[in-house]
Amino acid sequence: MRTTARLLAGPALAAACVGAAAAPAARAADPGMLTLSPSSTTAGASVSASTTACGKRGHGTGDAESLGADGFDLAPGAGEGAAVGRFTVPEDTEPGTYTVSVLCDNGKKAFGDLVVRAHGHEPSGHVKTGVGGSVGPDITQIAAGAAVLAAAAVGGTWLLRRRASGAQG
Repeated sequence: MRTTARLLAGPALAAACVGAAAAPAARAADPGMLTLSPSSTTAGASVSASTTACGKRGHGTGDAESLGADGFDLAPGAGEGAAVGRFTVPEDTEPGTYTVSVLCDNGKKAFGDLVVRAHGHEPSGHVKTGVGGSVGPDITQIAAGAAVLAAAAVGGTWLLRRRASGAQG
């Protein structure tokens, strides 16, 4: 009975780890993200906003009032089902981080942050990002990690079965 419990513990642990690794991938595919390009700019610059929340042929309305800009429209873009719009950062916008949002015609919302820098000042020094990296989760890395965990579970199970049967070489 103990041997069976040991044999099943490895695969159960591996399955739990694979499930935990898949959770960030599900969040990474969240369509509620608004991509702003450039994500860091100066007052007076034009900014492009895109999101997949609106669907392939979706439309929506953007809200950049947090930085004093007018609303803007989103229309289907050329790439991968993203709705795209443009707005201009007002000249009198103070440096800081501002949240821009969109409301799609299908009722979904998307949000993104825009950093407005002072004119003529490029950021220097260390970036204070807190815990974690500066790039979102990478599906390839998640898949590679899951494969390593699965291989470890299979190898552990094989070793435990081999030891239990007394077939050591």
